Amino acid sequence: MSNILGVAAQGQSIWMDEISRQLLEPEGLAALVEGSAVTGVTSNPTIFANSIVRSADYDGALRELVDRDADTIEIYTALVTRDIRDACDALKPVWQEKGGADGFVSVEVSPLLANETEATIQEARDWWKRVDRPNLLIKVPATPAGIPAVRRLIGEGISVNVTLIFSLERYQEVMNAYLDGLETYAETGGTLSRINSVASFFVSRVDSEVDRRLERIGTEAALALRGTAAIANARAAYGLFLETFSGPRWEALLAQGARIQRPLWASTSTKDPAYPDTMYVDQLVVAHTVNTVPVKTIEAYQDHGNPQPPAFGATEIEEANATLAQLAAVGIDYEDVVQVLEDEGVEKFAASYRELLESIDQKRLAIEA
Repeated sequence: MSNILGVAAQGQSIWMDEISRQLLEPEGLAALVEGSAVTGVTSNPTIFANSIVRSADYDGALRELVDRDADTIEIYTALVTRDIRDACDALKPVWQEKGGADGFVSVEVSPLLANETEATIQEARDWWKRVDRPNLLIKVPATPAGIPAVRRLIGEGISVNVTLIFSLERYQEVMNAYLDGLETYAETGGTLSRINSVASFFVSRVDSEVDRRLERIGTEAALALRGTAAIANARAAYGLFLETFSGPRWEALLAQGARIQRPLWASTSTKDPAYPDTMYVDQLVVAHTVNTVPVKTIEAYQDHGNPQPPAFGATEIEEANATLAQLAAVGIDYEDVVQVLEDEGVEKFAASYRELLESIDQKRLAIEA
């Protein structure tokens, strides 16, 4: 019995928050699709840094590129393109089976462009053309510069994974940008059913930041709220999702074949060892969502996760909003928390990207020597 199939039975997709040459071997990803209900793959600079830099799996391809006088950026682009295309091809049967509603692979624009709208749009277009797969999503950060980029890209018919969302207010902006983009694409005669999008709402990092602040406050009321912020934030976001994807505006787009922009729970491996290792899976089960999990979390859930997890509903969403109010009452500044997390997220991905390029450059120089 596969425990995680119980999650999928509630209408939630399980995507793997990991990619490597080893996982792309037939016995890797195919086995996860069959046994663990995996129907998608996400990537980011940190994931590729772990794969390319910390293994020898890419050394052969890297040497071939160096022999062709490829520079560091060309090497990075070629290695990532190969992995993303192979993952898209491996998941295309899922994409076909689900009628184009699942089976996606995400690739991220350079984190160094997080505050540059036009450059983000251009790089997203380049990745879309370069990979050339219908089940590709381009990851664009939900920064102030990223929101207009999302609107433009959706308006051009490019499917987008909007990433690094922490704030409820920013999440609403993301959904509005998606709807704006769909309306633009429809006005130009585009086929709306060809566009897909997810909104990646980061989870565990919220608890990491809020718990530190609660411990500094130190009151009994504050300490009692440790480990509650992330789940509450995600469930409150789902409440906004239900409100946005209903009513006349959405129904008009739906009638033209539009697909909903599913909430995606990202960063769902627990950071605090005091918390259950499956808490950001079994407490966020609900229909029309995606949960991206690393292989270790999938294995943990298969070992001891709930095989019949209940989906949360209106009562839990109401309780989530009450929890956020309680956090504010004990002294948690929500707006500051989400801004700190967004800034740190952008910088962490940028640092991983720089580290990856530097490591590729070092390997390239060693080969040339």
